[in-house]
Formats: sequence, structure tokens, C-alpha cells
Amino acid sequence: MCYNNPMFIDRVEIEIRAGNGGNGHTSFHRDKNTQKGGPNGGDGGRGGDIVFVGTTRLDNLIDFRFTKKFAAGDGVNGRPGNKNGKGGDDLEIALPLGTKIYKSDGELIADITTEHQRFIALKGGQGGRGNTHFATSRRQTPNFSHDGVATKAYNVTLELESIADVGIIGFPNVGKSTLLSIITRAHPKIANYQFTTLHPNIAVHRANGQNIILADIPGLIEGASEGKGLGHKFLKHISRTRMLIHMVDISEADGRNAMQDLDAINRELGAFSPELLNKPQIIVLNKIDAADPARVEEFKTSTKGDKVFLVSCATREGIEELMKHVAAEVAKLPRPKLTEPTAVLEEIIDKNQFHVQYVDGVFHVLGPMIDNLIRGVVLSDTESAAYFHRRLEKSGAIAALRDAGMQQGDTVQVASTQFIWED
Repeated sequence: MCYNNPMFIDRVEIEIRAGNGGNGHTSFHRDKNTQKGGPNGGDGGRGGDIVFVGTTRLDNLIDFRFTKKFAAGDGVNGRPGNKNGKGGDDLEIALPLGTKIYKSDGELIADITTEHQRFIALKGGQGGRGNTHFATSRRQTPNFSHDGVATKAYNVTLELESIADVGIIGFPNVGKSTLLSIITRAHPKIANYQFTTLHPNIAVHRANGQNIILADIPGLIEGASEGKGLGHKFLKHISRTRMLIHMVDISEADGRNAMQDLDAINRELGAFSPELLNKPQIIVLNKIDAADPARVEEFKTSTKGDKVFLVSCATREGIEELMKHVAAEVAKLPRPKLTEPTAVLEEIIDKNQFHVQYVDGVFHVLGPMIDNLIRGVVLSDTESAAYFHRRLEKSGAIAALRDAGMQQGDTVQVASTQFIWED
């Protein structure tokens, strides 16, 4: 299995919105035998959720290149005859494994790391209640119902850090992509010039009954951590690997120095994140078929006892031994710790919360309690207005207005509605 997309995107900002709740209905039973029946307005349907789902079918965020706005289905309004509206459809958004989801302020809210992992980013709006719910022995014909909860849109940033067991690093043209093509069924683009590989190639190698995921990290050169070449874009894709294969061109073609190349790449790893230098690292000397044996021995001596594998991707010499060792080492290593979310996208709101403000001669009652209450009243209707007043009284809003100095004849504003207070 190989992922090799010609267009690679690993960071994108999108807008998401859960579905609105459907409105409750206001109606009364009528038929040829009944002219003044009781209330029978149905409830509105609940809005659909926004759900992110992990998948192995994707390797980057190319699907979000042009589509930036995502919305779940709205709930359907209630109908007469106590018929409730249908709930809105959830919207599932597939993400490649290793995708982190951030709020617009940079706080992490989710880390998608396993296939079929589901993260409900936004809950759909609650459907409004039909007027059936408001009938009592004293109020038998409630002429009002609740509107559904209207949801709001949020911007989130998706950032991919590839999930791989082994990262293959090294200067351009040392044989990383060729090694990947040999040990897997991958077919990355291979040519003899810098930056042939323009994005991480991810492939799977089967060994000892286990699947080993390998990522060819492109574009590393000296100064990559400071933005030179392409490597600075992809260094983050090494962070979740369990170990590294560090490939070096021991043929030292074009006047290169193998030892200096090894040290240069390790300096870039350390400059980007000191933790990368703590990962187990296997040194692989490629192109030994074209190397000076004396230079090979000199290199091995200079690594001070580190395990060094000699391979030739051209003749496939030493590759089987290398991969047996890689498989054995990966099996011993724990998986990296996942990044714990630091925030939630939508805070839980206390629907009973309110506060009073006095601005420019008007007393304002604000807060989630008011937003929820105002959805269920029709102030032009006498019964509905009386219900509204009782709810304000029970909630303590009237007492709070009096404590704030409200008197007979003062103007009070609740949501967008103003009225003159009369005791």
C-alpha cells in the first residue's frame, strides 16, 4: 500500500457549522366533528452533528483545497397532528490519520490517530417544542411554540502530522525513495535531481506478521530548520515516528562528504526539536557498490560503535538484513504518546444564566436563559406574554431588574423586544 499524491496539503483552515434545530409548530386539532380541539403542534427535529472520522484512505488534506465550508443538515420543522420534524443528517468529514484539529486561537481540540476514530466537533441545535407541551389545566390553548436552536459557525485549522512507525531521512538523492519502492509496493517518483520527492511518501512493509508504516521525508538539506529547501515543511512529519532510518550516500559522488552529511542532518533535527535526536536511529550507508571500501571503514569507525548497515539500492545488497533489524526494533518500541487536547470547540452553556445591564436609560436582560426563553414566546399573544412574564419571575430576572433600580415606567429590553415596565 502506498500513498503518493501529486498535490500534498498538510495544513488548511475550514469553517464548520452544525445543523439548526427545527421549529416547533403551533396548531390545534380540527376536523369535521371538532372545531375547537386541543393543541397538536409537533416538535422540530434536532440539527445534525459535525463529525470528524479517521481513515487510512487519505494521506493528506487535498480534499479541502477548494471546499472550505461544511454544514450538517438542519432539523425539519414540526407539523400539525403532533408530527415531529425529522432530525438533520450528521455530516461526517474524513481525515487522514495524524490530523490535529485546532481552534482558531491555536488550542488543540482533537488528535485523529486511528482508523474509524470519531470526534463530534459540534452538536446539532435542539429542536423547538410544539405548543402541545405548553398546555396546562389553566392554559388549555397555548398559542405559542419554541423555535429551534440556531447554531453558529466556527473556524478550525486542520494540521497533518503523518502517522508512521519509521521515518526515512537524509539529503536529497541518497536513495530514500528507492529504498521505499524496494521494501514496499510503493512507486514514488525517482530521479537524479534535488527535491524529486515533493511530499512525504507513506507505505507499508509487511515483516514478521506485522505491518510497519514507513514515511520518506523529503527535502532535508542544511538549514532546513530555518526554512531552506523543502525540509522545514516536513520536519513535523518525523515527530510521531518511533525510529529513524538515516540514509547516507557513501559513494560521496559530486564531492560530498558522508560524515559531514550525517552530522548536518542531525543538527537540523536538533534545531527543529531536540526530542527528534532522542529517537532510535539506524544509519544506512547506500551505494556501497560504488564506494571506496576504505571510506566505508573510516565512516564506521567514526560512528563510535553505532549500528551501521551497508546497502545498495541498485543491487539490493543488504536490504533484507536491514529490514529484519528494523522489524525487530520497531516491535520493541512503544508507540509515541498522543497529544492531549487542551480545549473544546463549543463551551457548555448554563441555560439558566443571565445578567442585567443598564445602558442609555434602558434595562437590558441578557444571557443564555433569555436566548432560550425568547425562542418560545410570542409577545403579541396575551397567553404567551403571560407565560413569558412568569418565566422571568421564576428565574429571578424580575428581582434582578428591581435590584438594579428598575421602577414603574422604565424601559426594559429582552433580546430585541422593548417594553415599559408596569407593576
